[in-house]
Amino acid sequence: MTQPSPVPCPSPCINVCRMNDATGLCEGCLRTLDEIALWSVLDEEDKRAVCAALTQRRASLPTVEPTSPADPT
Repeated sequence: MTQPSPVPCPSPCINVCRMNDATGLCEGCLRTLDEIALWSVLDEEDKRAVCAALTQRRASLPTVEPTSPADPT
């Protein structure tokens, strides 16, 4: 009996594709250029490793308080 294959790891891309020169990370998905370029050829284990790194990167980001819209009057 074969084991069911794990659910494929989806791309973390959120279509906000801007590289931050200071961090070297995409401002949308927090991947490096190498991680973005290699994504389509990574095996599932490597994709999961990238996703785990993204979780750690996201957790280390400073929190930003939302701003209120300007009062039009």
